[in-house]
Amino acid sequence: MAIRFDRPVSNAARFSRRFAAFALVLCLAALVGHRFAGLSTPYLVLVLLVSAGFALLGTLLAVAGLRSLWLTGAEGGLDALKALIYVALPLAIGGIAAERYFALPAIYDVSTDIVSAPDWLKTPNVDQIWLKREPAVTPEDREKQLEAYPELTGRRYDGAIDRVLEAVKKVAKENGIRITRADGDSEPSPDIEKRPAKPQPDDAAVAEAPEAVPVPTPRPYDDDVAQLIRRANGVTLQGETRTLVLGLRFDIVIRLREEAETTFVDVRVASRYGPHDLGLSADIAENYLKALDSELLGIAGS
Repeated sequence: MAIRFDRPVSNAARFSRRFAAFALVLCLAALVGHRFAGLSTPYLVLVLLVSAGFALLGTLLAVAGLRSLWLTGAEGGLDALKALIYVALPLAIGGIAAERYFALPAIYDVSTDIVSAPDWLKTPNVDQIWLKREPAVTPEDREKQLEAYPELTGRRYDGAIDRVLEAVKKVAKENGIRITRADGDSEPSPDIEKRPAKPQPDDAAVAEAPEAVPVPTPRPYDDDVAQLIRRANGVTLQGETRTLVLGLRFDIVIRLREEAETTFVDVRVASRYGPHDLGLSADIAENYLKALDSELLGIAGS
């Protein structure tokens, strides 16, 4: 007579697969909806948090199922293994986000010039929904940035502004930055010989002396005269970009200024939603500046 052994069934393992599958589907749906269907970032964050919660629950149940399999030979080992595979993506996204959230400062705006950051041509203004934040960037935020990203600085290139501007636009396009606004004279000045002759004043006429003679002010000193000089001898571009995987939106300002025979480039990047950019603003700025260095290799100054 054959002896039949009845193996116990691990309900934890079975439920782990269901919870993990739900977490994976929820995560993928949120990513696709945010990238291609217009799902707002605050709702993406909310859905990803829910997905990570179900994934964590599925992981705990899968561990319990594997423990039952080891101790009592309970059925459900395959379900537990599938659950651990399903939760990999939601937990990876949640883990990376949590690590950056606690390791990096809670700022959403970075600039290579922390004293006189490039101004927005049009200030980004979107509904933050539940990801509320302070609208103004404070000096304390800039100090946090300097402490966390001391290597994030502007670039000085030998050469005329029109040459650097051409490279700036090319690198922006290659890095997925769409320029939406521009301000400043981006065309080179005409040759002196081609400029129209100015009318000569009458001998009896006496030219009026200007009330204030602008004096070039070294960076980073900032006053009314310095701002006037920067606006008169520079170009400002504003654009937007998105991250590759999550499709998070960021606004960016690129400012070019002529200083003597060089052109100085500053970059400002800000996340569009939330009080914490998870360090992505600095990553975008650094990657852009490195690509610009490569494009203008050989003319970068100290």
